[in-house]
Amino acid sequence: MHISIAAEELFRIGPLPVTNSLLVTYITILLFVIIVIVIRAKKNIIPAGIQNVVEYIMEYFYNLICEVFGSEEKGRKFFPLIMTIFLFVLIINWFGLLPGVGSIGFYKEEYAQTEHIEHKEVTDEETNEPEIQGHKEFVPLFRGASADLNTTLALALISVIFTQIYSIQILGFKGFLKRFIKLKNPIMFFVGILELIAEIAKIISFSFRLFGNIFAGEVLLTVMLFLLPFIVPLPFLALEIFVGVIQAIIFSFLTLFFIKIATSEEEH
Repeated sequence: MHISIAAEELFRIGPLPVTNSLLVTYITILLFVIIVIVIRAKKNIIPAGIQNVVEYIMEYFYNLICEVFGSEEKGRKFFPLIMTIFLFVLIINWFGLLPGVGSIGFYKEEYAQTEHIEHKEVTDEETNEPEIQGHKEFVPLFRGASADLNTTLALALISVIFTQIYSIQILGFKGFLKRFIKLKNPIMFFVGILELIAEIAKIISFSFRLFGNIFAGEVLLTVMLFLLPFIVPLPFLALEIFVGVIQAIIFSFLTLFFIKIATSEEEH
C-alpha cells in the first residue's frame, strides 16, 4: 500500500521537475484539446448523440450563469472561465479513480548515509566512516492531479487573480480600490482590511478544500482495496465519483459568486 502526500518526481526537463500529478495535468489538457477538435469536426446543425449531450450541458450552465449575473452580456463574458474550471476539475478528480492510477509505476533506488558509531574508544588511526544504505521506493506513474496541493493551489490562484482582473475591467481601477480602501469611517476602514484578508484567505480555502476532499477519498479507496479488494470498495468508488462532481461544482460556482460580488457596482 503506497500513500504519499507529496507528488513523486518522475524525471526532469532541465531545471523543471515533472511529477506524476503534473503528467496527469498535461494529459488532461491534451484530452481537452482532442475533445474540442472531435466535437468541432463532427458538429451538425441538428445535434445528435454526444453532441446533443454536450450542447445540453453547455446550454444549462450558460443559462444558469446568465441568471446569476442577471445579464446575458456578463454571462457570456464569464462563461468560458467558469465552464473551463468545472470541466478541468471534474476530469482531474475522476482521473484519480481510473484503474492503474497509483498502482502502475516503478521502483527507484534511494540511498541514505548513516553514521556508524561504536561504543568504544577511538584511536588516532580509527575513523567513523558513514555507511551508505539503500532501499527501493515505489513511484506511481500517475497520480490524481487534484490530490496534489500544487495543482489545487494553482487553480485557486487562477480563480482569485481572474476575479480581481474582472473587477478592474468592470469597476475600473478606482472602483477596484474602493473595495479595500474605505475611508468613510473607522468601521468601514477595518471592513476594507477584512475584505483584503478575505481575498488572500480564498486562496488557502480553495486549495485545501479541493485537495483535502480528493486526497482523503483516494486514501480511503486505497485502504479499502488493500483490506478487501473485491466488491466492498465499489460503494466507496461510487461515492468518490459523486464527490468529484460536487467538488467541481463547488469550486467553479464559488468562483462564479466571488466574481459576481467583486464586479457588483451596487456593493461599492
